[in-house]
Amino acid sequence: MPLHVPPAPAPALRSVLTALGSPTAVREARTPSLLHAQGPATPELPLPVHVLDGIDAAGVPVTRLAGWRFMIRCGDRVVAAAETMLTADGWAFSRFFEGPYIASTERALRQAETVAQPYQPRLLSVPGLYMLTLWLHGECTADGAVGHPAATDLLVPLAPAPPGIAAHRPHRVADLLPVLTHRVTPAPLLSSPA
Repeated sequence: MPLHVPPAPAPALRSVLTALGSPTAVREARTPSLLHAQGPATPELPLPVHVLDGIDAAGVPVTRLAGWRFMIRCGDRVVAAAETMLTADGWAFSRFFEGPYIASTERALRQAETVAQPYQPRLLSVPGLYMLTLWLHGECTADGAVGHPAATDLLVPLAPAPPGIAAHRPHRVADLLPVLTHRVTPAPLLSSPA
């Protein structure tokens, strides 16, 4: 089943295109794959990046939109990614980067395309665990910039995943979220004897 990729805000896409057209931005990005890529580089697969800030009293995940990530394709392969962020003046290019999350994201997206149910792909960052997941949201026509993970949505941890959490294994939000919450919640401090 094809994934329903949400449209990125036009200013976010424009900021990435402008950065790709800037020799200075590409040269200073410290992404050898992008710097040495042959042929034109094009942004594709815009994914909203949400951050898990916690769980509210009703058990609902509290998330916020942190930006949009674009995979940068050159020829037949993805060579880097570009991120944008929301500023007081609107969407702005943030950075180019490469590393294991790019290949892991591609792999997770390919896996998701084989699932029978349609989903809207997003990224969900769990900063307390230094973890990134592909969030497969069940509402395909939803605005990619808003919403929270529903209990029946799927989370696919990307590699490298934290110890004890298997990368590329889909989990329902209702199953994985309690594990993540438990691991992020600091243990209570021992009180000193009176």
